[in-house]
Order: sequence, then C-alpha cells, then structure tokens
Amino acid sequence: MLLILTLCKTFVLLLMTPKLLVYISYNLDIIFVNGKFSTDPKLDKANDFFFSDLCNTGNTSNPVGSVVTPANVVQIPGLNILGISLVRIDHAPNNLNPPHIHSRPVEALVVLDDTLYLNVGKTKAVTIVALSRQNPGVITIANAVFGSNPPISPDVLTKAFQVDKNVIDHLQVQF
Repeated sequence: MLLILTLCKTFVLLLMTPKLLVYISYNLDIIFVNGKFSTDPKLDKANDFFFSDLCNTGNTSNPVGSVVTPANVVQIPGLNILGISLVRIDHAPNNLNPPHIHSRPVEALVVLDDTLYLNVGKTKAVTIVALSRQNPGVITIANAVFGSNPPISPDVLTKAFQVDKNVIDHLQVQF
C-alpha cells in the first residue's frame, strides 16, 4: 500500500508492505500545482514575472495574416495558480484571426495599435487579449472541422454546410 500525505511544507511518503514500513519525509520548497512547479512566494524572482516577447512584432506572413504570441504560465512561471494569461496578436492588413473558441476562460481584447475592423482591416493592428485561465486552450474551428483526425465524413460536412462535396474535399486537403 502506498500512502502520500502533504502537510504544510512537508511531503510524507509511507510505503507499506506486509513486512516493511518505509517512511520518507521531504521539505517542500517547490510544489507541483496545475501541472507546473510552483515555488514558495518568498523565493520568487523578478524574472518569474517577466516576458519581453510581448514587445516584439510577430511575423504575420502566413495564410491567415495573424500571429499569436502567448504569455501564460509556460512563458511566465510566476503566473502559476493565479489563473490568468495574456496573448499578443499581430494582425496584417486584411488579416484573419481564425474563428476559434476558448472553452474555459473569459476573454477581453484590447486594440493597442491602429484600428481593428473585424477581419477586414486596412492596416496592421496589434491587440492584447487577457484570459481568465492560466492555460486557456484554443480550438480553431476550421482545424477542428476540416482537419480532424479521424476526419469528419465529407457527406456529413456537405449536408451541414449545404455545399458541393468537391468544396468539402478541397477544404479537407488544406488541413
């Protein structure tokens, strides 16, 4: 039998067999929370809360004309257990930020540079998005529908989108 206890800052492992009892105790200066290591706040450093890439312009030369730079617990370890994250989105002229959903968080978008017209901007723009989860997840609709593995039947998609099967076949090849 294996019994694991966490008491204050002490991790206790009890391994019991019919003839053996092993007791191991560790002092926890680092704990594992939300899939990431989290340190005692007294041991935090300024760099645990710093990420300079949000200041850098992203490369928008891709098919959709936008690029997302995440700033979450992976890039900023100090955010662990705070339940927040940010992303910077660089938008090229006439860009598209693909339709997507975040299944868990609340999202707030702020335009920093120029004006952002929904998917038809005439100039480049920069937005910052704040999300209420440390790892908000993202599901891009086109990828999920046309690039799923295993693929969704073209017959189902043809009927759902009310288009010719050749259109669906063409879209599925893109993903």
